[in-house]
Amino acid sequence: MKTQRNQRRIVAAAVCAALTLGLAGGAYAQASDVTGGSTADESSAGNANGGGLPQIQHQGDVSFVSGGVGLDESKALQQAQSQWPLSMRFTGPGSDFLADIHVRIVDAHNGNVLTATSRGPYMLVRLRPGRYTVHAQYKDSDQTKAVTIPAKGTAKAAFYWNMQ
Repeated sequence: MKTQRNQRRIVAAAVCAALTLGLAGGAYAQASDVTGGSTADESSAGNANGGGLPQIQHQGDVSFVSGGVGLDESKALQQAQSQWPLSMRFTGPGSDFLADIHVRIVDAHNGNVLTATSRGPYMLVRLRPGRYTVHAQYKDSDQTKAVTIPAKGTAKAAFYWNMQ
C-alpha cells in the first residue's frame, strides 16, 4: 500500500515537471522570436525560402516575389536580385518606399504574362529571355517601362512617383 502511494507521488511529480518544462519552453519560444511552420498568407514568416525572403508566388510559368517593407525582408530582396531576371523598385518622394503597386507585365505580342500587386518596394520576377512591357500603377498614377530580359544576366526597372 505504501509503495503504491509513493509510486503515485512520483508519477504526479513527473507529470508536474513535464508540464512545467513544456510551459517554460513555450514561453522561451515566444520571448526569443522563434518562428516556424507554414503560413497560408504570403508573408515571410515560416516560409521555405529562409533568410527573410518573402514567399515565392507563381502565376502560370512565371515566379515572383515582392515585399521589402521590413529591414530584413528589404535586405533579403536586395541580395536576391542577382538571381532573378527582372528586379523592380517602387519609390516615391524622398525615396520613400511604396507598397500596393499594381503590376502587369505583357510580352512582345501584348499577351499578359503577370498580373500581381507588389506588397512592398521590391518585386523580383522570373521571366524567360525576351522583350516585355511593365505597367505599374500606384493609386491613380500609371507608368510604363519597356524591359529586355537577356539570356544571361538581369534587367532592372525603377519606378518613381513624385506625388506631393
